[in-house]
Amino acid sequence: MERLKLLIIEDDVDQRDLIRETLEDHFGAGTVVGVDSKRAALDQDLASFDLILSDYNLTDGTGMELLSEIQKRCTTPVIMVTGENVGHIAAEAIQRGATDYVVKVGDYLFTIPLVVQKNLQVAKVKRENESLRLELEQTLDALKEKNLLLEESLKKVEEVAATDPLTGLYNRRHFGRVFEQLFSEAQRYTQNLSCVMIDLDGYKQLNDKHGHQVGDQILVVVGKVIGANMRKMDVAARYGGDEFILLLPHASAEEAAGVADRIRAEYKQGGTTLFQKTLPNEVIPPLTMSIGIAALRDVPQSIPSYADQLIARADASLYRSKKDGRNRITLHAAMPAVTAA
Repeated sequence: MERLKLLIIEDDVDQRDLIRETLEDHFGAGTVVGVDSKRAALDQDLASFDLILSDYNLTDGTGMELLSEIQKRCTTPVIMVTGENVGHIAAEAIQRGATDYVVKVGDYLFTIPLVVQKNLQVAKVKRENESLRLELEQTLDALKEKNLLLEESLKKVEEVAATDPLTGLYNRRHFGRVFEQLFSEAQRYTQNLSCVMIDLDGYKQLNDKHGHQVGDQILVVVGKVIGANMRKMDVAARYGGDEFILLLPHASAEEAAGVADRIRAEYKQGGTTLFQKTLPNEVIPPLTMSIGIAALRDVPQSIPSYADQLIARADASLYRSKKDGRNRITLHAAMPAVTAA
């Protein structure tokens, strides 16, 4: 156990020796270091002391000035010991951070060990509280870090659960949840919402002829093409084997058709490039899409459950594109089919 270490700053050598003897009689020999001035005190390693007792009147300054300097260097508690029996000085010392105040009158030497003992106990409690506070902060920081890691892990799990692993788009299950939210918002704020249904023409035959590996690569190309043409607010999902669905908030059917046409053109280009790399000696099959589009404002509001009707109408438009020869975009709002050039 480390020995107690006290510092006395007293310019009167007799008083300094008396205080030293009194404290060492109580706490043990060698526990006290005595100096006679502010400068001598500041030359000490102040943080190494358990407690400091300073006279108020020093030859090269005041105890208040010294108290201020000590507080800049360490948190060692300071007791002001002085012959000035003036109430406002005691109050000022406490206000400036002294832990206690002793007046050199009467039998003050008998009270000093008790005052020191009390303040040492208070300092010990403060240190323990500070240690507990730091430990608590570290524990809370560790918990925050663990919570962040847990949140990130849960987010990744949710993303995996919501995402089609092949295309990187949402899966059909998660799409249903997002659709309900976007549909409700569009109704609440009287905004448009377009639904785009996409089907890859001849995908089954392509898959059967060239194998699932090539078929999967085609789906990957579609996922990338769709993702590249989506705004942040848009939602895209793999709806079935080779069927995809898009939701475009605030977009009319005509605006959605423009997006769909870009997707169709980029799919043809990307798929052709894929075939040239993977099957350079094969005849490249036609890589086209059939697309159906319906917009919320084009659906009569008198129809019950017309949230489902939006998708149903987009799907009916897709079927019409297939029936009319494929490789085309059909808008449900009584528009002619847009045939690829």
